[in-house]
Amino acid sequence: MKIFRRNKNDDRATNQALSLTRNSLLSRLNDLFMRDSIPSDFWDSLEEILISADIGAKTAFEIIENIQLKKLDTLQLIYSALREELISRLLILNTNESEIDVFPYKPWVILIVGVNGSGKTTTLGRLAHKYQLQDKTVIAAAGDTFRAAAIDQLQSWAKELNFDVVAHQHGSDPAAVVFDALDSAIAREHDVVLIDTAGRLQSSNNLMAELTKLRNVVKRKIERDPDEVFLVLDASTGQNGFSQARAFADAVDVSGVILTKLDGSSRGGIVFSIVKEFGLPVKFVGVGQDATDLIPFDAEVFVDALLGDLSIDD
Repeated sequence: MKIFRRNKNDDRATNQALSLTRNSLLSRLNDLFMRDSIPSDFWDSLEEILISADIGAKTAFEIIENIQLKKLDTLQLIYSALREELISRLLILNTNESEIDVFPYKPWVILIVGVNGSGKTTTLGRLAHKYQLQDKTVIAAAGDTFRAAAIDQLQSWAKELNFDVVAHQHGSDPAAVVFDALDSAIAREHDVVLIDTAGRLQSSNNLMAELTKLRNVVKRKIERDPDEVFLVLDASTGQNGFSQARAFADAVDVSGVILTKLDGSSRGGIVFSIVKEFGLPVKFVGVGQDATDLIPFDAEVFVDALLGDLSIDD
């Protein structure tokens, strides 16, 4: 459900956040495309550059193959085709960013999943702030009861941003926390419920069972599944994020990805493999340390920030 409008500050933030990835590519792209003619090793070199951005070998090969099928004869045309190919891969399930919709249900329930250290709880706080800016009332469920630090962190966000949070003691049943949060949301007519979850991947069976239990609690209380399930991925994990996405996609019906710590990573290309393999849209990207540093994803802005500014003459 898109309710956030992008602005030029968001575009600048995306550009700045991707500077590490872009800087690792730009000199090599310049060297490759700023030539008088297409060199014999051009396609191999381009594939190598794409893989170095953590786009993934399979995805890089498919991109190269699709461009080659166009039989383009100038570097400018090839560069334009590369840009279009990258953008199209991220638009697989994209919707109009300018649309602002009201929630069809109240409360609107969002389950937030991801491994420990991905920035899950911080992302929840930032989402709460975004919804508050849209005049939505927010309540959070501290469902990661296995880590006392996660409960404390969420309560700190709630205090700083002035949203409600339901938390039980460390080690308690996450399902009970979610049940109480939903109870409170319904009684007090909150617009949005944000559910934090544990992020331990030691056993996929345990993960499946835990997330299934939480989903069932939600369904029992509101008579439908969670309205959104956001998978939070740390951009710096690179291709490891791919295996994380698979584990969570197998465990719960993920509806979208939030890519965090983009400002501290040179591996932003992982987003292409995630979208390709799982058909999941990227909803937001984390680009800094502040509450406002979670911005709606824009495929065109992302790709332009990734590739940098190359002025290629005919």
